[in-house]
Amino acid sequence: MTRISKTWLLAGAGLAGLAAPLNAQTVPAEETAAAADSAATTAADAFTPGASDIVVTARRRQENVQDVPLAISVVSGQTLEAQGTYNINRLTQLQPTLQFYSTNPRNTFINIRGIGAPFGLTNDGFEQGVGIYIDQVYYNRIASATLDFVDVERIEVLRGPQGTLYGKNTTAGAINITTRAPSFDFEGRAEVSLGNYGFKQGKASVSGPLTDTLAARISVSNTDRRGTIYNVATDQHVNSQDNLGVRGTLLWKPAEGLNVTLSGDYNLQNPICCVQIYARVGTTQRARNRQYAALLSRFPDFVRQYPNNGVPSTDPFDRLTNLDADIAARNEHGGASARIEWDLGPGTLTSVSAWRYWDWGPKNDRDFTGLPIYTKVNNPTKQKQYTQEFRYNYEGDAINFVIGAFAFHQKIRTSGIQETGTAASAWLLNPTSALSNNPAVLNGVLAENDIRLDNTSLAAFGKLNWKVTDRLTISPGIRINYDKKDGFYNSVVTGTASNGTRQIVSNDPASPSYNDPWTAAQRGVQASQFFEVPYSDWNLSYDLNLAYEITQDINAYATYARSFKTGGVNLNGVPSQANGLPQLDVAVIKPEKVNHFEVGLKTQFWDRRATLNLAGFWTEIDDFQASVISNVSGSNVLRGYLANADKVRVRGIEADFAIRPSERFSGYLSGAYTDHEFKRFTNAPCPPELAGGGTGTPPGPPATPGANSPANCDISGQWLPGVSKWAFSWGTEYNLPGSLLGRDGQAYVGYDANYRSKFSSNASRSIYTDISGYSVHNFRVGFRTDDFDIFGWVRNAFREDYFESLAVTPGNTGLISAQLPDPRTWGGTIKFSF
Repeated sequence: MTRISKTWLLAGAGLAGLAAPLNAQTVPAEETAAAADSAATTAADAFTPGASDIVVTARRRQENVQDVPLAISVVSGQTLEAQGTYNINRLTQLQPTLQFYSTNPRNTFINIRGIGAPFGLTNDGFEQGVGIYIDQVYYNRIASATLDFVDVERIEVLRGPQGTLYGKNTTAGAINITTRAPSFDFEGRAEVSLGNYGFKQGKASVSGPLTDTLAARISVSNTDRRGTIYNVATDQHVNSQDNLGVRGTLLWKPAEGLNVTLSGDYNLQNPICCVQIYARVGTTQRARNRQYAALLSRFPDFVRQYPNNGVPSTDPFDRLTNLDADIAARNEHGGASARIEWDLGPGTLTSVSAWRYWDWGPKNDRDFTGLPIYTKVNNPTKQKQYTQEFRYNYEGDAINFVIGAFAFHQKIRTSGIQETGTAASAWLLNPTSALSNNPAVLNGVLAENDIRLDNTSLAAFGKLNWKVTDRLTISPGIRINYDKKDGFYNSVVTGTASNGTRQIVSNDPASPSYNDPWTAAQRGVQASQFFEVPYSDWNLSYDLNLAYEITQDINAYATYARSFKTGGVNLNGVPSQANGLPQLDVAVIKPEKVNHFEVGLKTQFWDRRATLNLAGFWTEIDDFQASVISNVSGSNVLRGYLANADKVRVRGIEADFAIRPSERFSGYLSGAYTDHEFKRFTNAPCPPELAGGGTGTPPGPPATPGANSPANCDISGQWLPGVSKWAFSWGTEYNLPGSLLGRDGQAYVGYDANYRSKFSSNASRSIYTDISGYSVHNFRVGFRTDDFDIFGWVRNAFREDYFESLAVTPGNTGLISAQLPDPRTWGGTIKFSF
């Protein structure tokens, strides 16, 4: 059966009962509002026909999700646990317009509707366009998204600009995660899962009163699994999981209307990770003797060991590699917060104070081969951030509003290292040069990087909801933001000169060793660079929302938003000028300017057994922050950095449909059509088939060795990277009453799946990096009662072979690397609660 026919056959089966993740937990409003003082409802209770009120805090106050006039999806903690969604990467299987790409925790991107972060380039000096908030605390480092969820009550995914209510840089949307609050009734829960690949996961939490006014909750989560890729060179499985999370919370109620919540958490991820493996080899415009196959032939002993193009297998789905460098991805983060909520008159004053840290310790193989070309390319990073937010929420009959102030300060310190090995000369230098035959020329060339960022942001914001009539509400919002960044980049490169002395490799023609032939060769690979770059700017965001209640169960809305994502600084190095000085005019990235239009319809019918929500959106972004590549003057080095594309447009339609005809059956379908393109981007990086050749004119044909290459490419009208035109999520669950071990409950079977169509996986679309459409199907079967749930599960049940991402490796040799998802996994889970 073909992939497409299999996908739509199973989708049709899922359509027998449709429901959206936004209705994943349908708990009566009064119970949800009191969730802090009560145990979570069981899955059986969660799907009572006619009970359709889901209370969210998307607009910084409690509201029924169907009354919130914006595109929002809500997933309960119960649904996350049932479907094995224990981090944001897995959340994308439930959210069609949420895109998540991660080759390691630092190199992680989250986009909504195709926008949010530049694709494929890690840089300390820019910020994401999707804000992540956990218990109202803004997480600036996206690396936190790769760790396991700990004791989550619900996740709200807000689509579209949210700048007038949420911290900073939410031009694409926000992910609002709420953990379970301490309870004044003693309760506990525990969960154990075992599966193939040595998968072991345990979760536990306990909560209860310490005094009449003080309650506590402590939660812990641990996940361990061996890697799904086997490295034959080191005899170990890589891309494993080794995650630990601990969270503690105190809730103090010293007086009526006054709540104080203190939270602290610690999280550690320490796997053998993260590698990308051989996917394919294409042809570039480099000289033929500098293409992958020709370079490989210079290492006959290695080729005899790995005759299949230098790798154990040219089929990436054999999941084999032979990378030779050390691999590690230690990712530690934690912090503490204090939230005070005080009822003052007709409103509530809220203060949220937080401190967080992030400690990243990687080891990588960035030549993506089993040869000692680069023996180290590591960028260990430490970050500390401080946030303070004040809000006052006023609730009146015809008027309610939120006003507030937000302050953020961040320090990032990266101490990177890059070192070349004995294969570097033959691989990186022009084979026509005699120096390429001398391993000593590039062996041990060392770049030691000191990268620093001090980042401060201040803001004042307000949002008004004016109920003009019983049916019409007008909601304007405004935010003024000030950002200041101070960037520091110092890369000191040293190598051995032809006379055997250790020299600084400099771009400065006045350097004493500038004309030494060995130093000149080293400079063509990596040279010292130093610069400091400041950035500061004000911007004003505003929006206007109109909401109209057509009937009690049908609500329409329209929104216009003018939003900004702050500018930034390039902290991965910049191109050098002919005089050796850094090209500082590209060191600053201008802010993105967003114009967003959206209309939506939220409906419920059949006694609220069914929900259908529709949204249409049109977003245009000026000065879109994107990846570019430039030749370093006087060398063959390509330098990647961030710059601004003139204009980007994303538009589309989304639909969420849910149905619960009885207590026995439920289902969902969510879908999105997204039309996306660079409206104008004339100085974009060229794809590999148009890069690596000579600098003459005119440019030669694509994929022609030795042809001339354009300095940059006009990709106006091309796709944005990482975005599928079509994306769907669907699933069903059916249950029957029964008994097990003398306990009454429900036997159930569940099915969930997702599909996305072809998308580009390169900053500029390439013939080598399009990823074909794919679908993933998951099943579970079990028995549950009010206090326990036991079930078996299989994920990626049909063993779909697909790529999460494809990347052009450094040097433009034609080698394309792949990031692979999980293969088919299966196991069982037991959950208890009391």
